[in-house]
Amino acid sequence: MPKTYDRAYFDKWYRDPEHAVGSSAVLKRKVALAVAQAEYYLGRPIRTVLDVGCGEAVWRAPLRALRPGIEYRGLDASEYVVARYGRSRNVGLARFGQLEHLRFETRFDLIVCSDVLHYLKPAEIRAGLVGIAEMVEGVAFIEVFTSRDGVDGDLEGFHRRAPDWYLQRFVEAGLLPCGSHCYLAPRLDRRIAALELARLPR
Repeated sequence: MPKTYDRAYFDKWYRDPEHAVGSSAVLKRKVALAVAQAEYYLGRPIRTVLDVGCGEAVWRAPLRALRPGIEYRGLDASEYVVARYGRSRNVGLARFGQLEHLRFETRFDLIVCSDVLHYLKPAEIRAGLVGIAEMVEGVAFIEVFTSRDGVDGDLEGFHRRAPDWYLQRFVEAGLLPCGSHCYLAPRLDRRIAALELARLPR
């Protein structure tokens, strides 16, 4: 039976003190990291963000606190999220795999996909990464947990894949790993020093 990402789900994993594993302080640090990486490689302030699998769009407020004029667009597969936050937080309905064909009027300086891929099947991951690689102008922040990580929180449907499985998928899509869950746009490859790229230890 597929999981239902309704209000009860988000209440449990994001607001219930007995289950929630994140905090606003940790989120702010992640946002600051992703923004700094994107701006470093672009050489300018970021203007556009696509948040894939955004849930209730929790990245939106801290992004706008750092860059008030930012254009934020969220995508999520939850009908509850889109019904409740679609207009107020600019969230549209889409699954990760639909990024293979879904395009917008602009590329995005920063693409965020946090805590999503380890719940998806391989075919959907491959399909969606094609779209991310084509739409990212600067950095994609793709937070994924693997078989090497201690994981808290929602383990239903969690796939414990090896780190190099994901790294291979990112590289196949053309994304360039630069560490801390950040992947550079393929078009930036000539502006990167060799030791800026992250490699898994052998």
